[in-house]
Amino acid sequence: MVKVENAVTARLSTHGTEFEILVDPDLTLDYRAGEDKDLREILAAEKIFKDASKGKKASEEKMEEIFGTSDPLKVADKIIKDGKIQVTTKQRKEMRKKRRKQVISLISRRSINPQKDTPHPPKRIENALGQAKAHIDAFKSAEEQLPEVVEALRPILPLRFETREIAIKVPPEYGGKAYRLVEDFAEIEEDKWLDDGSWAAKVSIPAGTQPEFFEKLNNLTHGDVETKVL
Repeated sequence: MVKVENAVTARLSTHGTEFEILVDPDLTLDYRAGEDKDLREILAAEKIFKDASKGKKASEEKMEEIFGTSDPLKVADKIIKDGKIQVTTKQRKEMRKKRRKQVISLISRRSINPQKDTPHPPKRIENALGQAKAHIDAFKSAEEQLPEVVEALRPILPLRFETREIAIKVPPEYGGKAYRLVEDFAEIEEDKWLDDGSWAAKVSIPAGTQPEFFEKLNNLTHGDVETKVL
C-alpha cells in the first residue's frame, strides 16, 4: 500500500458527483494499461472520497446508485479505468518511456525481418520509431497500441509477423525444467512423456523469439536437446 504522502489523486466525475481515490501513480498507470496489479497495493486507503484533499468520504448511497456497489475496490477500479489520473510531467514521461520499451520488446519478439528471416534488434526498432515519429500513449497497454505503431513503422522497417511450429525432444533428466521453460516461451500444442522418460512436444512460438528460445533450451540441457522447425 502506497503512503498517503506519495499518492496522487485519481478522479471520476459522473452523474454530477465527484469520486476520488488516493493512488500510487506508477502502479495506477500500469493497472489502467491492463497489467495485473493488486488494487490494495495501489491505494493509499481503501476509501472513496468526495474530496480527497479534505478527507471527505463519498456517500455510500450515491455509490450504490451510480455504480451498483459501495465496495471501495470495485468503485476504485471504475475510477482508475474511466477517470483522470493526476500525474506529474516527469511521471508521464517515465511511463511513456517504459511503454515504449514494452512496444519495442513486443515487436522484436513477435516479428522478423523478411529479407533476412531474422529478428530485428531492439535498437533498430527504436531508431525506426524515432524516424516514424510514432506516438506512444502512456495510458494504453503496449499490446493495445501495437497495431497502430506497426502501421507507422512499415514504410521504414520491413516487418513480418508469424509463428513457428517447433518439435522438441528433451532427455529425462531435463524434462521437468524444460517443460516449465517452454511453458514460459511457447504455446504447447501437443506433448507426451516417452517410454524412456524423455519429454516430446510440438510448440508454437513467435518467430522473433526463436533464437532466444533455442539458446535457453541448449543452455538448460547443455546441448542435449533435439529441435526441428516444422
